[in-house]
Amino acid sequence: MSDLPPHDDSGRPDPLDSFDEIVAAETDRDPDLAVIEAGSRTLRTQGGPQQADVPARPEDPEVDKALREVETELATRWGETKLEPSVARISALMDVLGEPQRSYPSIHITGTNGKTSTARMIEALLGAFELRTGRYTSPHVQSITERISLDGAPIGAERFIETYQDIKPYVDMVDARQEFRLSFFEVLTGMAYAAFADAPVDVAVVEVGMGGSWDATNVIDGDVAVVTPIDLDHTDRLGETHAEIAGEKAGIIKQDATVILAQQPVDAAQVLLKKAVEVDATVAREGLEFGVVARQVAVGGQLLTLRGLGGEYQEVYLPLYGAHQAHNAAVALAAVEAFFGVGAQRSDPLDIDTVRKAFAAVSSPGRLEVVRRSPTVVLDAAHNPAGARATAEAVGEAFDFSRLIGVVGASADKNVRGLLEAFEPVFAEIVVTRNSSHRAMDADELAAIAVEVFGDERVQVEPRLPDALEAAITLAEEEGEFAGGGVLVTGSVITVGEARLLLGRG
Repeated sequence: MSDLPPHDDSGRPDPLDSFDEIVAAETDRDPDLAVIEAGSRTLRTQGGPQQADVPARPEDPEVDKALREVETELATRWGETKLEPSVARISALMDVLGEPQRSYPSIHITGTNGKTSTARMIEALLGAFELRTGRYTSPHVQSITERISLDGAPIGAERFIETYQDIKPYVDMVDARQEFRLSFFEVLTGMAYAAFADAPVDVAVVEVGMGGSWDATNVIDGDVAVVTPIDLDHTDRLGETHAEIAGEKAGIIKQDATVILAQQPVDAAQVLLKKAVEVDATVAREGLEFGVVARQVAVGGQLLTLRGLGGEYQEVYLPLYGAHQAHNAAVALAAVEAFFGVGAQRSDPLDIDTVRKAFAAVSSPGRLEVVRRSPTVVLDAAHNPAGARATAEAVGEAFDFSRLIGVVGASADKNVRGLLEAFEPVFAEIVVTRNSSHRAMDADELAAIAVEVFGDERVQVEPRLPDALEAAITLAEEEGEFAGGGVLVTGSVITVGEARLLLGRG
């Protein structure tokens, strides 16, 4: 049964009244979901160090050579888009490694969009409360070492190499016994779990690669399971409806865990809550148990008032742009509160000064990241329609561009038309290009779709990314030095990472 407080006729103010505006702000979902909620438990109480930037290549030629050798070996394995949905191989690797993932508690994160930013916020909060953290996220923006972080910073190249060499004999052993070799992502997951155990960490923050139930990360039993907003992506592997995708992502919800749910489509929420009931998990839902009470644009980010499981947190500065990042912050805060037992074992909120310090130090490279001025060039890794809509809204809110030029390089297996349609209202012109990945859509093919969406006069084709950046900057400069022209580079994490390097970051 839900543990919402009983109705009180005493005339005293209801502590939940101040949260009504959050419930009223809910869209595209039924906040009650009475049939499911009748059997679920919900959480509500009554009453870090600076993140490191994206690492560059090692300066030591020998270390750089060794890292390239590891990258080359990993590249011979199945890539992240070729999957055999099973945790058999990663389970076998964990077994021969001595189950390193069991040596620390974990917070497990799934969803369609916002996972990496949410993971970084959770990591920052935990670190600010003096816990040693391990974070595993994907894909990387520029360096493969970004995927495995300790104490808020990517592990060094030397440590990455050593970790690979340490587990390689066990990887070979598992390869020899399985029908298929361990994939690129499975080996990296094994490396992360081993590195966290070796550190050792107090808590691991782990982002799924894809889905949940059969994702390689799902050999952990997260004390807290986080589900960021679910939308249609990877439909060929996860399902063609929100409910089907939610069914796969619900696989990370384990017995007696606490589940932190971001705002979800109704059918996705029903599936997730049903799974929570089945495993007796405790649920906290954005818009009901926690959420964003207020937000206002500030220099370099936004100022938030968040409602957590333990009460209200005011004047929280977040140096990231967009309403979607504010919602990610609310989810991250609730996840950390749940990890510390707020709403269950304790009712007092987390220390507000520590929370403020943590959020003020958050960074998320490649997420509405400004990398150049005059004209302003912004990078964002939006790669599906839902992400693009959030980015388009945030750009309009946070930047006063008089003319915005888009540089788009997308993957061929994505909903490219939906992506372009989301950006059409905010791009004056678009320069289509391609990144170096074998998954990249051909520039001419992308241009054909762009012409249908934008019209021929607003589309320019530059197959090489350096040329595309130069063309877009030139178009933005036509407005004049002080006229407010800008460039947004988007469409793929790979496109953003390569643009970041070309523009001198990392």
